[in-house]
Amino acid sequence: MANEINVGIVSAGMYLPERVITAAEIAAESGMPEWVVREKLGITQKRMAGPNDHPNQMGIWAAQDCLRKCNVKPEEIDVLLCTTEEWKEYLLWTAGIDLAHQIGATNAWAIDLHMRCATTVAALKMAKDMMIADPAIRTVMIAGGYRVGDVISFKHTRNSFMFNIGAGAGALLLQRDHPRNHVLGAHLMTDGSMSKHVVVPASGTVEFPTDQAVRDGKFYFDLVEPDAMKNRLNEVSMTNWMHCIDEALRKSNFTRQDVRFLNLIHIKPSGYRDMLERLGLTEAQGVYNDSIGHIGEQDSIINIIEGEKQGRLKDGDVMMIVGAGIGYVWGAACVRWGGG
Repeated sequence: MANEINVGIVSAGMYLPERVITAAEIAAESGMPEWVVREKLGITQKRMAGPNDHPNQMGIWAAQDCLRKCNVKPEEIDVLLCTTEEWKEYLLWTAGIDLAHQIGATNAWAIDLHMRCATTVAALKMAKDMMIADPAIRTVMIAGGYRVGDVISFKHTRNSFMFNIGAGAGALLLQRDHPRNHVLGAHLMTDGSMSKHVVVPASGTVEFPTDQAVRDGKFYFDLVEPDAMKNRLNEVSMTNWMHCIDEALRKSNFTRQDVRFLNLIHIKPSGYRDMLERLGLTEAQGVYNDSIGHIGEQDSIINIIEGEKQGRLKDGDVMMIVGAGIGYVWGAACVRWGGG
């Protein structure tokens, strides 16, 4: 690499709530056949928040788990990039400031980041770019919690692509000159023509979440322009994903043939298999968390932990971290796992 500064992932942590919702329960409430939930949507079960599993609190627990796995002290963290979703403990609240305080990162400044399920990819790029630009920044933590499952209703099957959404948290600790797990190139792109296709209708200044609006089911995510989104997304999604992957690889001096592990957010099984095939990978070269569900941008961190745990992410692997978020955004980041 031309860039002499190496930024490596020191540690990864996660938190998952104990509560689960099974495919059978989703099928019963939605009216969909259970085999469709399992085989088409890729959900055996998903994690859901308990009464004390608040979004930023889960992020705190994941960050503490991350720190327990390494020798870095919280006071060494210079910046905390908080990925706790906007659905959190309080409105108009900078969750990252609280997260840094609660874990003892007394020397860090914090900022909240939001790019839906591509946020971790963007945060990895930002963390590396910040360390390159500012020599005073040596250690960055990416951490946050997610419980968007609260605003998903099984009553509207047009929203079935979101039935996998649950709750949990993840954290990554990155450090300049760390000898392992180097973050390489990344690339992101957006298509704002779909920015208002999926929204929570009564949740902001356009329409307040009044008692009546909540009773009317308008405080749930809804695909309000189904035909427009379906047509546009089918037309561009996989092409845009592969473009981001190819660009991230180009910036890393790799090609598709070098990829050894796919770290993709939870999507339907057919899409997952399609991407594996395009990269020339087998199902043993990735993880598909059908018993956890989709934890938004935290999937990217959970997949690292599960990949190592299952022996699928190996030392020396070129890993592609791939995400996308409603709005619409696609992104990919390349990581050389292990040493070398």
